[in-house]
Amino acid sequence: MKNLIGTGVAVVTPFDENKAVDHEALARVIEHLIAGKVEYLVALGTTGESVTLNKEETFAVLDTFFKVNDNRLPIVVGVGGNDTREVCAHAREVEARYPAAALLSVSPYYNKPTQEGIYQHFKALAESTDIPIILYNVPPRTSSNIQAETVVRLAKDFKNIVAVKEASGDLLQGMAIIADRPEGFLVLSGDDQLGLAQLALGFEGVISVVGNAFPAIFSQLVRDALAGNMEAARKASYKLRKLMALNFVEGNPAGVKTAMALQGLCRKDVRLPLVKASEKLVAEIQKEMALL
Repeated sequence: MKNLIGTGVAVVTPFDENKAVDHEALARVIEHLIAGKVEYLVALGTTGESVTLNKEETFAVLDTFFKVNDNRLPIVVGVGGNDTREVCAHAREVEARYPAAALLSVSPYYNKPTQEGIYQHFKALAESTDIPIILYNVPPRTSSNIQAETVVRLAKDFKNIVAVKEASGDLLQGMAIIADRPEGFLVLSGDDQLGLAQLALGFEGVISVVGNAFPAIFSQLVRDALAGNMEAARKASYKLRKLMALNFVEGNPAGVKTAMALQGLCRKDVRLPLVKASEKLVAEIQKEMALL
């Protein structure tokens, strides 16, 4: 899965003034990311506000992704939830309709399953599709952690479980996965702010939020780190440090959509229960962008 090494961007879903999906803006964002030389796109992840899109909107968004991209970059599709049967059915439908490079699937949220429950959930998903699967571990959102032992067990038991997006914030957990993983299994950062440190520990890339707004800077940061050019990577990371933090002050993707709106890429609108960035946050983001 060498096409997942480097920078993937968890792409926002732009909305118009009526909160309908803005497909024209989405096309503009996709072109912006391709021009910024990211390695792949991630559609319908958390940053894409997938939980507020209905089924018709979900597939309309994917239609736009695959049409505009036109086979230029690999596209990873977010397929996750807390009803295992529904997740498996959705995965099969995506497989039937699109040439997805992989599925990004979050650990079930709200249910708070045991480690065995998490294992059985992903076992069912792996057996329901031939598409490569990236596990997504983000305990602050799901209220449960996919422990390193469970990640490694899944990686060893299912050949189409090929990577993990690790967003626990625990550097030691990432190291434990790297130490015990089977050959070829990728460990990807899901945290822009920790990305450089995780790359230094052996992670193979970052699935980024800030990359929506600054794809050229962030993707070069990751390439430099992977090539061992840590001084250049460190400089870029510190340039983006405050912007990466500001993205999450009032909830993701309100922050990064503001930075994108300031560039004319899309509106800063998000769907409830999220609200768009406050005037104070907009001013702080604008100030940091001016320093770039």
